[in-house]
Amino acid sequence: MAAVNPAQQLLAELTCSVCLDYFKDPVCLDCGHHFCQACITQCWDALTTNFHCPECRETFSQRNFKPNRQLRNIVEASRTFTQLSTKEPEVGRVCEKHNEDLKVFCQEDQTPICMVCHLSRDHREHAVVPIEEAAEVYKDQIQSRLEILKKEREEILSFKLNGESKSQELLKQLQTERQKLVSEVQQLHQLLKEQEQLLLARLEELNKEIEKRRAEYVAKLSEEISSFSHLISEMEQKCQLPASEFLQDIKGTLTRCEREKFQNPVAFSLELKWRIWESSQRTASLETIMKKFKDSLSSRQRLDKVNVTLDPDTAHPKLLLSADREIVRWGDTRQDLPDNPGRFDTVPCVLGYEGFTSGRHYWEVEVEGRGDWAVGVARESVSRKGWISFIPEQGIWALQGSGDQYRALTSPYDLTPLSPSRALRRIRVYLDYEEGRVAFFDAGCGDPIVTFPPAAFAGERIHPLFCVGYEGNPYFLIRSLGRGCQLTLCP
Repeated sequence: MAAVNPAQQLLAELTCSVCLDYFKDPVCLDCGHHFCQACITQCWDALTTNFHCPECRETFSQRNFKPNRQLRNIVEASRTFTQLSTKEPEVGRVCEKHNEDLKVFCQEDQTPICMVCHLSRDHREHAVVPIEEAAEVYKDQIQSRLEILKKEREEILSFKLNGESKSQELLKQLQTERQKLVSEVQQLHQLLKEQEQLLLARLEELNKEIEKRRAEYVAKLSEEISSFSHLISEMEQKCQLPASEFLQDIKGTLTRCEREKFQNPVAFSLELKWRIWESSQRTASLETIMKKFKDSLSSRQRLDKVNVTLDPDTAHPKLLLSADREIVRWGDTRQDLPDNPGRFDTVPCVLGYEGFTSGRHYWEVEVEGRGDWAVGVARESVSRKGWISFIPEQGIWALQGSGDQYRALTSPYDLTPLSPSRALRRIRVYLDYEEGRVAFFDAGCGDPIVTFPPAAFAGERIHPLFCVGYEGNPYFLIRSLGRGCQLTLCP
C-alpha cells in the first residue's frame, strides 16, 4: 500500500467529518471543530437544547456556530490541487522471479504474472487475461461493493440521528414532568417539601440514565460509522493504484469489503417512559399528605392498565369471539346475528366494550398466525356500515400487520413499512386522552413502534379497535397473506 502523500494529508484537513466530503460553507463551533453548515444543521435539527459537537461531543446550551470564510477560500483553492495530487504516479512492477513486466493476470491463482511465468509449468494450463482487462473487472466488483458500504454507512448515520431524536424526546418529556411536579408540590408548601426533594432526586437519576444510554448508543454508531469510513477510504485509495499493485492480494481486498449488515442496537426502551410517568405519581407515605397530593394530581398524571373485553354487539358476523370475550379470529361462515346499528357489516372489526373519555390508559394484544390484522382505537361515532377508511380523519388510529410487514394507517396512506427490531407478537396500545395521543409499543422488549400526531377527541368516547382476516381496499389494509390470524387480549 502506497504511503499517504502530503496532498492526501491536506485533503483530510479539508474534509467534513460528517459527510466525508470537502467543506461546503464551513462553520466553526465553540469547541474549535469545523463542519459543513448543512451537516451541523441536520445533526441539530431535532434538538432544542444540549447541542453536541459530532466530533468531540462537547455540549452547548445554544445553537451557535460561526462561518469560516478563510477556510472556505482555502477549500476552493485546494480542491483541484488535491484531486490531481492524490493520484499516485504509475509505477512499473516486474516479476520478482524473471525480472519481466507483469503483463497478464492468472485467473486460477488470481495474481499478476509475466509472460515467462505464463509459459512456465506452473501456469501453462491456467487461463490468463491481459492485466488491464483483469483490473477493470475487479474494479467493477469493488465499485459495486463500495456502493453497498456507502449505503450501509448512510443507514447507520440515520440510526444515529434517530437515536439522538428519541433521546431528546424522552428528555423533553422528562423536563415537562419535572415542571408539572414542582408546580404542584409547591402548592402544598412545607407538607410536601420532603417528597418534592425525593421525587426530584429520582428524576435526576432517570436523567443520568437516559444520558448514559444515549452516550453508549451514539458511541456504538460512531464506532461503526468510523469503521465503514476507514474501509471505504482504503478501498477508494486501492482503486487509484496501478493495475499490477491494485491486484496484489485482491482476494483479501474483496473479503474485507464483505461486511455483515449492521444491526441497529436498541437505544431506549419503554421501561424508561414508564419510570418517568411512575415518578410523577410518587407521593408521601403519610395518609394526610397522600390525600392532598392525590387531590392536586389531574387524571392525566395516572397511567392505568385496563383489562379490555370485546363487545359482541359490534362484531362483524364472520368474527368468532371466545366465551370470555378476550380472543377474536376470522370464521369461514357468516353467523346469523341481528343487524343492530352498532355492528360492523362489511369490514371485519370489533370494538372493545370499554370506552374512555379521560386519563391515560394502555392494554396489550397478542397476535397469532400470519394473516392480516389491525389494532388501535376508534371514536364511538365511527361508521359501522359499508367500507371504512382506517385513517384518523375517519376516527380510527391503528397499526396494521400483514405477515412480517407493519404500517401506521395514516392519511395520506403511507406505504413505507415500519421497521421494528423483531417480528411483533405482543403489542401495547397506549392512549392519552387529554393530549390526544395514540402510540404503539412492542410489549415484549418495550421498543416504541409508532406514535400518531396529537388529535382532538373533543369529549367523545374512544374504544379499543380490533380487525382480523381482512382482504380488501388497499387504501387502509394491505392484501391478506392468509386468514389464519387471531388477536388475544393479554391479562
